[in-house]
Amino acid sequence: MEQGQRWLTGGEIDGFLFDIYGVLYEMRGNEDVLIEGSVDAIRKLREAGVTFRFCTNTSTRSAEDMAVRLQGLGFDARPEELFTPIPLVLRYLKENNLRPFLIVDSGVRRVFDEFSKSDPNCVILGDAQNQYSYANLNHAFQILMKNQVSKLVTLGSGSYYKEVDGLKLDCGTFSAALEFASGIKAKVIGKPDQDFFLVPLEDMKIKPDKAIMVGDDIILDIQGGQSCGIRSVLVRTGKYRPQDETHPSIKPDGCVDNLLSLVNLFLKHKT
Repeated sequence: MEQGQRWLTGGEIDGFLFDIYGVLYEMRGNEDVLIEGSVDAIRKLREAGVTFRFCTNTSTRSAEDMAVRLQGLGFDARPEELFTPIPLVLRYLKENNLRPFLIVDSGVRRVFDEFSKSDPNCVILGDAQNQYSYANLNHAFQILMKNQVSKLVTLGSGSYYKEVDGLKLDCGTFSAALEFASGIKAKVIGKPDQDFFLVPLEDMKIKPDKAIMVGDDIILDIQGGQSCGIRSVLVRTGKYRPQDETHPSIKPDGCVDNLLSLVNLFLKHKT
C-alpha cells in the first residue's frame, strides 16, 4: 500500500485525535473559513459511531466557547470532546501556588481571575497575537530574572501557524526568546507534550497503538503523536508545506489531502 495510506495497515483503529485549526477551519482576518469537506467528515464519523476527540493548542477560548464556535460553523462538536491547554494550566497554577503575569488573548483572561497578579512569580504565554509587544515581553523577562525560581509556561510550543493571508508567529517563538534571555526552560502545556495526547486517549479508553492523530503540523501533531506511540497522519491543509512529506527525521504514517479524504479511506477500509 502506498505511503499515503500506510497508517491503515498498522493495526486496529479504535478512535481518532483531531487538531482543529488547519484541519477543520482556517482564518481570514477575523473570519472563520471552513476547510473543504471537514464538516462532512465529522458527520460521517458520528453516523458510523466512531470515537474521536479534538486536541488543540488554541488558547483563545475555553472548550465550551470553542464548541459553540465549531457548532456555528456546522460541526457536531461537544465541549466534553474538546481538549485545550486552559484547564491544565489552571490546575498547574493552583498546584504550584503561582501568581501569573499573562500574555494571553483577552477572551480567556477572565478564567485566570481567581489568581493574584501582584508580585508575579510566573509568566504564561498563549495565543495573543496583539499582546506580544516589546513592553510585555521585557516585563516578562524582568519577572523571570528577578527570581530564578520563577516559572515560564507556554501553552503549546508552535513556532508559527497559518492564516489565509499568510504565516504568523506562534507563542513558541516568544517562549524561545525568553528562554534564551533568562536561562529558564519553559514548561510546555499543550502539544507536543505527551500528556496532552494521552489525556484524551484515557478519556476515550483507547490505547495509543489503536489511535490515529490527524494534524497539519509536522512537529507538534506528527512527531508529538508518534512520540506517544500514536500513528499520525499529516493533512495537506492549514500550515502544511510539501517539504513536510520528506522531512529528514519525521516520517508521517500517512499523508492525505484533507480530513474528508482520511475519513473516506478509513470507512472504506473498515468495511
